[in-house]
Amino acid sequence: MKTRFLTLAIVFLSGILSCADSNTNLTKQNKEIVKKSFEVVANGDYEGMNNYIAEDYVRHCQATPELTIESLDAFKEFIRKDRKSIPDQKLEVKMLVAEGDMVAFWGTYTGTQTGQMGPFFPTGKSAELDFSGVHRLENGKVVETWVTWDNITILSQLGHFPLVPNKTENK
Repeated sequence: MKTRFLTLAIVFLSGILSCADSNTNLTKQNKEIVKKSFEVVANGDYEGMNNYIAEDYVRHCQATPELTIESLDAFKEFIRKDRKSIPDQKLEVKMLVAEGDMVAFWGTYTGTQTGQMGPFFPTGKSAELDFSGVHRLENGKVVETWVTWDNITILSQLGHFPLVPNKTENK
């Protein structure tokens, strides 16, 4: 009887440990996918984005409520415009924390505004901004993102806050 109980206990514990091991592997895999997705976005590698970001990707951002991104193509267009505004931009991921299908991130965005950024004219000034958020993964790709940053910080560093009127608009 004791042998049978011991055998069942070992089988049960082995099952638990193998589940924990597979969760650890999934967590590592998801963090690697997120790391690679940041690399391809930072490099403007639009083809590479196809490998890490789903076609039906959705982005949520309180800092840009008027901007709707509900596909990979819409996200690529957003990145193209951003890279025209700040072509020397750099993304540095400083922290990734994963649990299940979610990967939280903290990073820094730096660059110099040499192009038009929405309604804001180029200033030639540089900015450094922390950002954070959470990616949700499905089938090995990022399918949804919640991201946030401080608009006042970046606009102040770029010389747009307090609001400075565009001199060409007043003519």
